Amino acid sequence: MGLKFSKKGPQRAEKLSLNFVHHQFINYLSASLFIRNLVSKKRRRMLVAGYDLDMTYITDRILAMSFPAERMRAMYRNPLWQVKAVLEMRHHGHYKVYNLCIEESYDAMHFHGRLERYPFDDNHVPPLSMIKEFCEDVYSWLSSDSKNIAVVHCMAGKGRTGLMVSSYLTYLGMSAEEAMQVYAEKRTTNNEGVSIASQRRYVGYWEKTLSLPKGVHLNPPVVNLPTLCTRELRRIRLYDTVNIDHIFFVVSELQDIPGQRYRPPAEVSKSCCRHIKEDCQRSNSPRYYYSYVDRDGGEEKTSPHLVVQMDTESSIIYQKNCLGYCYEKPVQVTGDVRIIFYEKMFGGRIFYACFNTAFITNSLLQFSIRDLDKVGKKGRSICGPSFSLELFFGPTNPKPVLADPSNDDYLSDV
Repeated sequence: MGLKFSKKGPQRAEKLSLNFVHHQFINYLSASLFIRNLVSKKRRRMLVAGYDLDMTYITDRILAMSFPAERMRAMYRNPLWQVKAVLEMRHHGHYKVYNLCIEESYDAMHFHGRLERYPFDDNHVPPLSMIKEFCEDVYSWLSSDSKNIAVVHCMAGKGRTGLMVSSYLTYLGMSAEEAMQVYAEKRTTNNEGVSIASQRRYVGYWEKTLSLPKGVHLNPPVVNLPTLCTRELRRIRLYDTVNIDHIFFVVSELQDIPGQRYRPPAEVSKSCCRHIKEDCQRSNSPRYYYSYVDRDGGEEKTSPHLVVQMDTESSIIYQKNCLGYCYEKPVQVTGDVRIIFYEKMFGGRIFYACFNTAFITNSLLQFSIRDLDKVGKKGRSICGPSFSLELFFGPTNPKPVLADPSNDDYLSDV
């Protein structure tokens, strides 16, 4: 008997090759899903149509998600084709996507052209005018058809997305705190939605601009954006610091560029805070300010009140290690402002804060460690138990001084 050889060798090799590709593809999908779950951290995910996606319905008409990615980025973000498949299946013809990223975009035709971009920097804040545009856009889209939904994303789908979604919920009548709490509960498993202090501050700013109509809320609120307000930044001080003898800082404003929504930061000043003894000379006498009482019943008080600023100007501050910088010539800041502190002149960010000059109610703006953004291990290591970042401003509109105008201790503030 002779041996019979089969002619199926090449077919068997081809089958082995297909099996290899199949196993490699399964391994790729498994690895991708593992990485995506790892990257999404405490954000809630949604299982739909066989896909495991980093997306959450905040309300039945507002969907928050991470970036719909292509190519290699799809290994750890939502694959765009999966996002598109889910939206087409669940909300065919009735979804509009809002991309908040400045660092990444994609072809709007993936979503049939129903895409709007409201870009601002990661871990930072947008100008209030952009929040207004966004809320009015979403309101118009959702009002045009009861089936319409708004799909909002940044890169991770948490901070910037949370700021804008919370602002929209506030636009609908919730308080800022209630809106951010709803977002946190719906979007995360650890109840930490909008966690960056400045982003929370801006939702609070936004709430103050809204005037809700009385009775049944059939119409959107009236938005009263504050007029641009320029303040003179005179001094910076970090009160109660430890383990550090100097710290660099950069002050910048969001720059309005005609024809584009994104407002890049424009540097206003930069320098270094050193021990308070090296700061500008000052007397031990208290500083006096004119100050108006905050709004009462919708109208501002017309009578100025004389107040004495004693809390941080008294000699007790010298019992603490403080770093400070005093401007020889005050620097003017307007609108949306960032101040970032660095360990080195070129790098090593320690923490930062964002604020709007229209909401500064007196000449002293203070930030505790809880009010600062991205305070890491290094940042905590230099902050004493009474730590405070203090920014000292000149008056909004100068008034006649109380005494000798050459004495810097006597200021007036409205």
